Amino acid sequence: MTFHPDTLPDLKGRVFIVTGGNSGIGYHTVAYLAEHGAHVYMCARSPEKGTAAIANIKKTHPSANIDLLQMDLMDLASVVAAAKHFLTLETALHGLINNAGIMATPFEMTKDDRQALPPGSVRIVNLTSAGHLSAPKGGINFEDPSLGDSGPWARYGQSKLSNILHTRTLHKTYGPGSPSARNGEGEIWVSSVHPGMVETNLATSAQESGWGMATVFSTVRTLGLDMKAEQSGEYFEIWGRYFEPWWQSREAKDGELAEKLEEWTKEAMRKGGWVQ
Repeated sequence: MTFHPDTLPDLKGRVFIVTGGNSGIGYHTVAYLAEHGAHVYMCARSPEKGTAAIANIKKTHPSANIDLLQMDLMDLASVVAAAKHFLTLETALHGLINNAGIMATPFEMTKDDRQALPPGSVRIVNLTSAGHLSAPKGGINFEDPSLGDSGPWARYGQSKLSNILHTRTLHKTYGPGSPSARNGEGEIWVSSVHPGMVETNLATSAQESGWGMATVFSTVRTLGLDMKAEQSGEYFEIWGRYFEPWWQSREAKDGELAEKLEEWTKEAMRKGGWVQ
């Protein structure tokens, strides 16, 4: 898929959410979307950093329509609160860019211990990585999902594999041909993206872990109008990068594993009180 962000269409009237939008690829994603007329909600854990990032973008694009949506992904209550706040402000969401992430960091638990639109008008991009190949045997350890006794790359691999499997579940639930699409309840095109080596601040933890590979994820390349319905649910990469694997693991294509992850996630969310 050939794409350059300068070729984005006019996005006036479109609403996007970008997680991890105050730095790295998320920052540039916000800037390009806003430059092309979209109303963008920049998710950031730190209000100060988010506000500073928005101000910096507006130096170049004074008319950029960007709002801060405070969200701490280490605290699911914060995520739920941010989502509810967004619903008080908007009636539609056209694009969700799940960009925020960490890579190969030391072990740490989270705070929680644990209107109809035409097809293709709404999209979800989940940023993942070829690093999913480092997931533990079997793909996901449901008995010990935190992998506290494993190394940072096994945890990273499991999380990136989960991104791919979640994308498959979203496609099955909301993508072309899904019950939601057939019943006229809405059709969402989803993709998981590994863009290769990009120089951002995410590389810091990777270098500290003893491995210098700085893998993070580009999202804007999947936002062009050249995405086709039959590509929904797929895993995209930048091809031809030296020394980078381009294949998916067997577990990444495992529909039963995706279903098991979905059920495990729903139960964990119910136990935490974040969903009914």
